[in-house]
Amino acid sequence: MSTRYPFTAVVGMDDLRLALLLNAVSPAVGGVLVRGEKGTAKSTAVRALADLLPEVAVVAGCRFSCDPAAPDPRCPDGPHESGPGAARAARMVELPVGASEDRLVGALDIERALGEGVKAFEPGLLADAHRGILYVDEVNLLHDHLIDLLLDAAAMGSSYVEREGVSVRHAARFLLVGTMNPEEGELRPQLLDRFGLTVEVAASREPEQRVEVVRRRLAYDDDPAAFAARWADEEGALRQRIVAARELLPSVVLGDAVLLQIAATCAAFEVDGMRADIVMARTATALAAWAGRTEVTSEDVRQAALLALPHRRRRNPFDAPGLDQDKLDETLEQFQDEDRGDDDPDPGPEGPGGGGGVPPQGDSPESPAESPETPDTSEAPEPPAAPAPSGPGERAAVKAAEPFRTKMLSVPGLGEGAAGRRSRARTDHGRTTGSRRPEGALTKLHLTATVQAAAPHQRARGRSGRGLVVRRDDLRQATREGREGNLVLFVVDASGSMAARQRMSAVKGAVLSLLLDAYQRRDKVGLITFRGKEAEVALPPTSSVDAAAARLESLPTGGRTPLAAGLLKAHDVLRVERLRDPSRRPLLVVVTDGRATGGPDPVALAGRSARLHAAEGTASVVVDCESGMVRLGLAGELARELGGSAVTLDELRADTIAGLVKDVQGTSRRAA
Repeated sequence: MSTRYPFTAVVGMDDLRLALLLNAVSPAVGGVLVRGEKGTAKSTAVRALADLLPEVAVVAGCRFSCDPAAPDPRCPDGPHESGPGAARAARMVELPVGASEDRLVGALDIERALGEGVKAFEPGLLADAHRGILYVDEVNLLHDHLIDLLLDAAAMGSSYVEREGVSVRHAARFLLVGTMNPEEGELRPQLLDRFGLTVEVAASREPEQRVEVVRRRLAYDDDPAAFAARWADEEGALRQRIVAARELLPSVVLGDAVLLQIAATCAAFEVDGMRADIVMARTATALAAWAGRTEVTSEDVRQAALLALPHRRRRNPFDAPGLDQDKLDETLEQFQDEDRGDDDPDPGPEGPGGGGGVPPQGDSPESPAESPETPDTSEAPEPPAAPAPSGPGERAAVKAAEPFRTKMLSVPGLGEGAAGRRSRARTDHGRTTGSRRPEGALTKLHLTATVQAAAPHQRARGRSGRGLVVRRDDLRQATREGREGNLVLFVVDASGSMAARQRMSAVKGAVLSLLLDAYQRRDKVGLITFRGKEAEVALPPTSSVDAAAARLESLPTGGRTPLAAGLLKAHDVLRVERLRDPSRRPLLVVVTDGRATGGPDPVALAGRSARLHAAEGTASVVVDCESGMVRLGLAGELARELGGSAVTLDELRADTIAGLVKDVQGTSRRAA
């Protein structure tokens, strides 16, 4: 086993290290979600935590890590009798983004189950992670069906494996730790809420601290074992402190006044459900135990709120994470314990004696004389300022109107792209639509088709009695139909013809609504704008719809209408994306009033550009933004050239009675 980077050698990132240590003290806190830019040692810190966890006692020979003091009565390897067990190190199990369902939950040998009638079960990663850590790097890129399985296991503390009437259940209680880069897309709210705490990390902007990071990393790469040995004392001291905090935890008192502060804080920030209150209470209790105290203070509640609430108060994916700390302080002060004396100083987050919320680094072998403080990342960064007008007739950015729920736009045919919720596709999950011979390992048995395939051969196989002789050639794989996510490429007209402030505000609100719909349907999105003399890719295709929303907000308007340039730029982007991800089907959404100006014969050029998309079978929708008493109907003509459909801004709303949105299905020439 390779030598891990020591936890105490991590420079800065106080919030991250504290959140991980609190979960080590009290696994009931519920895990950590680490959000941050690439290259900030998120994975390094998480992997280093495993070496600090105390050993666990397990039943000897049990593949499911049953506790010998209270064995699981339904353990597949059981039943076990209570008694002394064997001690082993706590496990940290990594779930790869591309893992299969069978790798996660385990697999049944269906051939043995059918032929011999036995439950031959091979445990998966959920069983390995029981009573340990389940670590998911790039958790926001995990497939939806794996997320559903994680949600079920996290909610019930057990995993169920069902295969055509054969059922296995085992305990699966683990500490869920995930890391992600928000630029690559957000998490589903259901999974987001399953993480007890969240931490935003960013690389330090202090030169001295960056130098120390590089110095330690180079020393570790040169000789990992020697580097770890130099930090062995600090690691041992921190490990003992975790054990002491765990022993103290049951003695910590959570008073009614503190509970009132927790409830008031959750209510003030309008978080959904009651999980936030419970997580805050457990986190505040763990903070007190970590500081060596037996009573929870208001400062513990404040620190718990900063860790437990930011990811729960986001009302939509475009809200920046973080808490208004002034509002938090006002709420805590309003519900402060009235019985507390003024001369009783409020202990800080480090507890009595200045023990510190995180391991000290000042006296460690390779630490600098002074460790610069980590920049505060609890407040969200300010959005980019809108560009100033740069020419005659151009306007500054217009604020978008409020988003709304849109009607569903889909790509025709049957795809095979990434799992999502927009268009029909062949998937591993969904309703069964037929059967086929298995290619490789059999995963989803179609029982009826298997019996039908085996039935004509029973006499030749010498069947006796009522049994059915089934051979491997008879097995049939179920084919299923579900939904896929698409690449939704927005081409937005930001020219002078659309520059009336009220109309542009409505246009931006409509695009924002479509972006929100794309987030909910697990799509990739891209944004192209055209104005003046050219078109530009404001956002290359990405899973981060909040990045697209930020670019949209800062979009200036004005100038001529190079519609053809926008369509040609979209054609280039889609050509490249088809090479990168051939299975993800595109949906082109053109937001315009259909006018084209600038250059020789702009209308004819726009028509030829549109026919390029039609020739390649790209599914398309034109959102008609034309307004006023006299309408030219140019957007409808553009939709016909594209081989797609047109919908007005009013018809785009899902709750509009008049003007149903035409389904794209059947309008595209692209074959499934």
